[in-house]
Amino acid sequence: MSTGCCPHYHEAVELIGRRWTGAILAVLLDGQALRFSELAGAVPELSDRMLSDRLKELEARGLVERTVHAGRPLRVEYALTRMGFALGPAVGELHVWAQRWLAVFEPASAPRTTQPVVRGPAAPSLPIRRDAASQAARRPAARR
Repeated sequence: MSTGCCPHYHEAVELIGRRWTGAILAVLLDGQALRFSELAGAVPELSDRMLSDRLKELEARGLVERTVHAGRPLRVEYALTRMGFALGPAVGELHVWAQRWLAVFEPASAPRTTQPVVRGPAAPSLPIRRDAASQAARRPAARR
């Protein structure tokens, strides 16, 4: 008998798995409130429109708090809520996993400056396709 996928788990993965959301959360997990321009600078390939959309979504879901400071000029800052900070351990583990497993799939032309973090039992050897089509599929999307 299959238990299926927990709907709450699925919703969480869909939420933080949206394009650029993980990067925004990782930047905000440093703990300080940031202005829009500071967030944009911390994730340089992220367009202003996409950043605005993701911040609105994260705010609506209760992960990010938007604070408007009166004065001239008007200052708006974004920070994680308690619920947002609770994602810290999960995001940290995802980072460790990415360093260990996704580094294996870097294009052969990319220089390696550090060794991947290895934790747990040794991974089985898997054949890696290095044809042009598979490399093109791993390239990051164009900016904006």
